[in-house]
Amino acid sequence: MNIVTEHKISGEPIDKAPKRPVRPVLWFIIVGSTLAAVVGGILYFEHWRSNLIKGIFANNKPPPVTVSVVEAKSEVLPNLLTAVGDLAAVHQVNVTSDVGGRVTEIKFTPGTHVTTGTPLVQLYDAPEQGDLANFKAQATLAQLSLERAKQLAARQFGPQATVDQAQAAYDQANAGIAKTEALISQKLVRAPFDGELGVRKVEVGQYLTAGTAIVSLTDLSALYANFTVTEKDSGHLQVGQIVRLKVDAYPSRTFEGKITTIEPQISTDTRNIHVQATIANPDHILKPGMFATTTVVLPEKPPVITVSETAVDYTLYGDSVFLITEKKEDDGKTSLTAVRTYVQTGNRSDGRAEILKGLKPGDRIVAVGQLKLQSGAAVAISTDPLPSKPAQAPRY
Repeated sequence: MNIVTEHKISGEPIDKAPKRPVRPVLWFIIVGSTLAAVVGGILYFEHWRSNLIKGIFANNKPPPVTVSVVEAKSEVLPNLLTAVGDLAAVHQVNVTSDVGGRVTEIKFTPGTHVTTGTPLVQLYDAPEQGDLANFKAQATLAQLSLERAKQLAARQFGPQATVDQAQAAYDQANAGIAKTEALISQKLVRAPFDGELGVRKVEVGQYLTAGTAIVSLTDLSALYANFTVTEKDSGHLQVGQIVRLKVDAYPSRTFEGKITTIEPQISTDTRNIHVQATIANPDHILKPGMFATTTVVLPEKPPVITVSETAVDYTLYGDSVFLITEKKEDDGKTSLTAVRTYVQTGNRSDGRAEILKGLKPGDRIVAVGQLKLQSGAAVAISTDPLPSKPAQAPRY
């Protein structure tokens, strides 16, 4: 049986099946594989680049930082108590007149040194001088009358009452002389003690009332240093302890004295105690009213660990130092590393800082060059000597 194949008008066979579209799953697989290959290549490249950079930096280490090093050591630091205060004169007055009167003569030169009893100002005393002459005349007459009465009474030619009256008149005249001489002495103003005169405050012809200031007089041979300490520190103070004093006028000099008075009461407002030391001033260079920094020398404390004050880095986050540590490298060589180590500091004295915690004697500490360091940085010890401590702190 012959089957006749029918043909379309277009000429294609009727039994040829149409093409089916490619499934979407296959496309997803192809695209995902492509993306995975791209991402994997990127990750591999980044990993390779990172390892390359690490290798470069590992083989190119920065050179060690050159620093100066000091050793922590155990020593006895001076036990000092520092406070601030001011100076006051042991003897200082404004010279005044006891009585009123007109100035007739000024007998002193301002700014000079005078001794006790030196005349300074003469007030008008003519009336008193007249009274003195009168009383002296009365005393002379009374003395003659008394002698005559005594002679007559001795020969029993006069009564004893006459002698007594003459004696009383003579005593009254002498009392008048003593009183007038006292008034005259008040009109001559004298220096009450040895000292330095200040600025003159009166003029010739000026009428002075009692108590008017004439000139200041200050004894500069010794001064008081008045300062205060806290209640906590008051238990360490004793009369006779040495006090060292510095003033701004002479920053390179240190003056020394001793505690002479400790106030027995503590202020309820400030919880401070008032202390007074006496300072010798033979050169008369210290002046009352100067601001002073006082340092009381207390009994010695046991030895403590100290380092150079320049080795300590003082910050708000705590005090620290760079501790030198040794490390063995793979090639057998020893390398030095500076490691930041936090410490607890105490008192500071004469360029040394007390370390209460964090170090032990013999530890090597970076003293110069900390600004160039980070914790763990390689260092090399400089052979140059440490810079000397300045004799005076710089002023700006």
